[in-house]
Amino acid sequence: MPLQSSLSGRGSNSTKALDTQSDGKSFDQLRNECLQNGVLFEDPDFPAVDSSLFFSQNVPVNIEWKRPPEICQNPKFIVGGADRTDICQGQLGDCWLLAAIASLTLKKDTLARVVPHDQDFDRRYAGIFHFQFWQHNKWLDIVVDDRLPSVRDNLIMLHSASNNEFWSALLEKAYAKLHGSYESLKGGSTMEAMEDFTGGVGEVYETKNSPDNLFGIMKKALDRGSMMGCSIDISSSAESEAKTSTGLVKGHAYSITGVEEVNYRGRKVKLVRVRNPWGQVEWNGPWSDKSGEWDYVDQSEKNRILQRSNDDGEFWMEFEDFKRNYDKVEICNMTPDSLTDNSTRHWEVNMFEGSWIRGSTAGGCRNFIDTFWTNPQFKLQLEDADDDDDVCSVVIALMQKNRRQLRKEGLDLETIGFAVYKAPEEDDDQQGKDFFRYNASKARSRTYINMREVAERFTLPPGKYLLVPTTFQPHHEADFLVRIFSEKKANALEMGSNVDADLPDPPMPSTPEEETDEEKGLRRLFDQLAGDDNAIDVRELQQMLNGVLSRRKEIKFDGLSLNTCHSIMNLMDVDNTGMMEFQEFKVFWEKMKKWIMLFLSFDTDRSGKMSSYELRIALKAAGMHLNNKLLQLVGLRFSDSKYDIDFDDYLTCIVRLENMFRVFQAMDTLKRGRVKMNIMQFLMLSMNV
Repeated sequence: MPLQSSLSGRGSNSTKALDTQSDGKSFDQLRNECLQNGVLFEDPDFPAVDSSLFFSQNVPVNIEWKRPPEICQNPKFIVGGADRTDICQGQLGDCWLLAAIASLTLKKDTLARVVPHDQDFDRRYAGIFHFQFWQHNKWLDIVVDDRLPSVRDNLIMLHSASNNEFWSALLEKAYAKLHGSYESLKGGSTMEAMEDFTGGVGEVYETKNSPDNLFGIMKKALDRGSMMGCSIDISSSAESEAKTSTGLVKGHAYSITGVEEVNYRGRKVKLVRVRNPWGQVEWNGPWSDKSGEWDYVDQSEKNRILQRSNDDGEFWMEFEDFKRNYDKVEICNMTPDSLTDNSTRHWEVNMFEGSWIRGSTAGGCRNFIDTFWTNPQFKLQLEDADDDDDVCSVVIALMQKNRRQLRKEGLDLETIGFAVYKAPEEDDDQQGKDFFRYNASKARSRTYINMREVAERFTLPPGKYLLVPTTFQPHHEADFLVRIFSEKKANALEMGSNVDADLPDPPMPSTPEEETDEEKGLRRLFDQLAGDDNAIDVRELQQMLNGVLSRRKEIKFDGLSLNTCHSIMNLMDVDNTGMMEFQEFKVFWEKMKKWIMLFLSFDTDRSGKMSSYELRIALKAAGMHLNNKLLQLVGLRFSDSKYDIDFDDYLTCIVRLENMFRVFQAMDTLKRGRVKMNIMQFLMLSMNV
């Protein structure tokens, strides 16, 4: 069952970072050990070797790993506060990471979490540093030594403009360690790193094609302490950082720091405050610092809004001018455990972790209707509308996990997306193929794309909805995290997560005088095999079943294995003699006929196999409900390379499950869904299955 959590406030436990070092020791423990022993820390988890740099190529030059005291005199962790001038790109294609770090320096409280300030090169220096990143619903504390890749005493990766400042270089090393190597950081989006620095969820809006309520979205984002940026697209590298006649810079990352509405000549004017990280070079159009528009604004309001009006890189623009000049707005919505204490409002968050597994839950997108319904499904209940509207604002974010670390295994990002459907009112079970065949989605991700995360904002009427996250193609495996952000508290649960069985007691077998013609024929065959003891063992059972089933032309298979017959014997042999009498066999045969009909109903092409994706329905019809975790296990155990299950494996699966359910139900006398057993009982149970 996917892990689920719900965040609605600032709990201290939700923000504590987990120690990640393989020996289980914390940063403080490791630093104290080094100080006591008089040695500098050397990280065994991310050693100073070529494989920590590259996994797909040889290191192009002779690289030396050097500590800051070996590179310069009087090294410092941070000089005069961390700011964007501390960030200069090295030989790695990770400008996306640098842009995020530059934005991070504008939000000091968030920076202090990612870059703890309890470390330096003076007091208690031991060659060890640590940083904190958010990953998959957890904050992680990443420890590194300070050996940095250099050539001729110059850092070749991210470095500061000051040659004696090292916080940014060490931050990049810790981020590379998190993802397995420096090379794993090649290529990415600024929003990806922003989420890892904050635990937030990213949204991107094209201003030329933005929703009508973009201004309201931006205002609410600032109310919640979200981080926001904007930029002007470039058509070639030659345009990068080119200044326009209005004082704006192309291909440059700006921060959005304010949103206001002012009274101007009898009408309301929407304004946006933008900051250039350079600390200079400002917009010179309407509503800029010295423009005449401010003369028509009430003096007290003007003083409140223009607290700083010097050439500090921060300026106001009318919202329509903002949309005309900027092309993109990026919002990193903060989760409750990332909020600053002075944030007035916050999102409610539901989180789920799950997997797409071939043969069971990797159903692909809606184009593949035969398997789409087998994807994990989550039910979302939106009860209360937003404060200022009659609809519910929801941000849904689907993230695939660990894909950077998997690059060295040849695995890259999957193409992912999701769809949202109106859910049936009273049905909390996994919806089947027909539901999706006859019901259109109410909302969905704009496109399937091979990015780490797909996030979309929707406004939906209060009600119950079904969220289906998928890969584009079926049978593609990945782990994922779903986050559902809502203005008001919302309930969410995984569909089909219950495990239970409705197995009625079998009817009493008919007496010899009441036997049907079929049963009389079975008795004659049984008596021939049984001999004087009137019972058959497992090999005789195999012989009998294969003889009977071979006469049924609609069942195409090579015969039941001895393994399958052992499972049948264990199910029916209630007195543990290893033998089956005919009355027991008759009870089993009634079950067998039902299971045969179920199998044939899914073996539509009469190939002798059923799709492993259809196994959920077959088991449900047999009275057994499994969750996704168990279905994944069953699919991996019994399906072939084409995600099919033959009759023998199908029978083994269904017999073993019924056996396990019946034993558990017999032990669960209080009907609590849990039992106690000693080692003897456990071994007897497991060996008898």
